[in-house]
Amino acid sequence: MAKRFGVMLDMSRNAVMRPDEVKKFASIIKSFGYNMIQLYTEDTYEVEGEPYFGYLRGRYSKEELCDIVSYCNSIGVEVIPCIQTLAHLNQIFMWDDYKKIQDVNDILLAKEARTYELVENMFKTVKECFTSPIVHIGMDEAHMLGLGKYLDKYGVENRFDILHDHLEKVMAIAKKYELQPLMWSDMFFRLANKGEYILKDTSLITEEVIAAKPDGVDLVYWDYYSNDAMCYKTMLDAHKKFEGDTWFAGGAWSWRGFAANNKWTLESMTPAMAECRKAGVDNILMTMWGDDGKECSFYSLLPSLFAIKKIYDGESDMGKIKKEFSSVTGEDFDSMMLLDMPMGVIGTSPRDEKLYHKYLLYSDAFLGYLDTAPYKESREEYEKLSEKLLSAGESSAYRYIFESHAALCRALSIKHDLGRRTREAYKSSDKEMLASVIADYETAIENIETFVEAFRKLWFKENKPHGFDVEELRLGGLLLRLRSQKMRLQAFANGEIDVIEELEDELLEYIGHGNVSGTDKLPVINNWGKTVTPNVL
Repeated sequence: MAKRFGVMLDMSRNAVMRPDEVKKFASIIKSFGYNMIQLYTEDTYEVEGEPYFGYLRGRYSKEELCDIVSYCNSIGVEVIPCIQTLAHLNQIFMWDDYKKIQDVNDILLAKEARTYELVENMFKTVKECFTSPIVHIGMDEAHMLGLGKYLDKYGVENRFDILHDHLEKVMAIAKKYELQPLMWSDMFFRLANKGEYILKDTSLITEEVIAAKPDGVDLVYWDYYSNDAMCYKTMLDAHKKFEGDTWFAGGAWSWRGFAANNKWTLESMTPAMAECRKAGVDNILMTMWGDDGKECSFYSLLPSLFAIKKIYDGESDMGKIKKEFSSVTGEDFDSMMLLDMPMGVIGTSPRDEKLYHKYLLYSDAFLGYLDTAPYKESREEYEKLSEKLLSAGESSAYRYIFESHAALCRALSIKHDLGRRTREAYKSSDKEMLASVIADYETAIENIETFVEAFRKLWFKENKPHGFDVEELRLGGLLLRLRSQKMRLQAFANGEIDVIEELEDELLEYIGHGNVSGTDKLPVINNWGKTVTPNVL
């Protein structure tokens, strides 16, 4: 039996879930057998004395945090604060007040008194608002630690020593507030494994690496990317070399665009749960990240969240799991699994390959550098997906999610190959083909506008309004760009202009160095800026 089995909800990538929605989500996963939520807040919580910390980001007030914690305590769900005390603090460095304690990128400047004043102020909020004795202090992915302003001030130092010294200071503050810290384990592994986290040889965890971790902090091993039981076993064995408990953080895939990936979640977490049971790991959480905008509703992962807990408890019969899911939630398991659908029609690879719905939406129809990817969907397939989603969600409590996804598929039915067809029509100078493509621009605009309204409904139901500005800027930019492109195509068709310069460029293969032939790989991109244009944003 697990001591703690829970989720980590990302509240830092633009979407800050409304407090009532957090409480609702907690009550649902409690019915699944979960007993913990970690609120991942980089800067989206009120910190006294730090007015620019989470400024204009929809940060939780102390009152909101206390309300969430009080409710969750009443139903038997522990709320653990999950903060950052070294890296992943991108947004605070927008403000001059914090630039002086920026080492490089998103990393705090170690050794600086102001850094530890900020960290202490974080812990004051944690102590005031949360009743759990545990605090997750982050400390992950600080790849450039000591190589920015720190290097200028102090010169070259052993990065193990920098990390150890900073961690000791943070832990001393945690101890002052009687808090037990957890931290992600990857910094120790990366420093020992040439920058890589996942290792194949446990002997790389030497006495020097072990000594870098101070006593009193437990490590959290995170892995969302493997479906290999041996990988999990090796990493769990390596973690056993360290003093203290090992926690395991898996992934409920909510961070690859607008849709969930329940399929890969189950494929990766099924062996992970088996190895955790064998290793006696009894503190487990499923991370639910929101990379690049947090477009995906956490509720769309309910099928895999339910199944993962049952699998950890020893149930392997998916028929029984599906039946019990329906009994507990009133929802049909297979219908909710359809919320993965916008990920892609092909669906040959369960993980990153199914990301391309996002870049098909945003890929520029004139620049088209992602149009070299070998996707094969048709307009009819996307239209069928749209209809299937609407039908599946008709009686669901999450109908609004199904409707948003259906609208996205309807938009993709036109947009997914608009760039290819635009280039083909332009190169041929075929008047009928140009007229057909120009008409499709208008349809694409109408369909995207419908999707925006459905997505807005989803967002404002589940999240605070802060962060939707990013979505409106992106989607609004897409609409403006399509209108401009339609106008220029019409001018070309009418003979008012002789050339469209972007469509004169010959496309190169996106993956590799050559022309468009010879690749069977899909780009793996979850970054709007890298999808929409190669030009400066």
